[in-house]
Amino acid sequence: QVQLVESGGGLVQPGGSLRLSCAASGSFFSVNVMGWYRQAPGKERELAAIISSGGTTRYADSVKGRFTISRDNAKNTVYLQMNSLKREDTAVYYCNAVLKRYVSDPYNVDYWGQGTQVTVSS
Repeated sequence: QVQLVESGGGLVQPGGSLRLSCAASGSFFSVNVMGWYRQAPGKERELAAIISSGGTTRYADSVKGRFTISRDNAKNTVYLQMNSLKREDTAVYYCNAVLKRYVSDPYNVDYWGQGTQVTVSS
């Protein structure tokens, strides 16, 4: 079993900051890419930021310069520091991990967290 446990969501005023955390636990061989996706009401889920095991990052254009993704490989944990938050950042944020359960697996598998609500409002 693999679990992704998220924390850090909440209500914040425009211009404020939040930090999301997501820890992968359970039985697996390696974690490749970890990241955050978000889904606003009435919209499709979209990528916010992802980071490889080697530290290569990718951001949605809408969050570049405001969000920073990082990870602790020893703890299988990914973080998303969100600064200068805007109302349009309001969404459910989902943690994602692409990992191999067993060393012999020829492919990676996607796992998702349960989601954490981020609301930006005055």
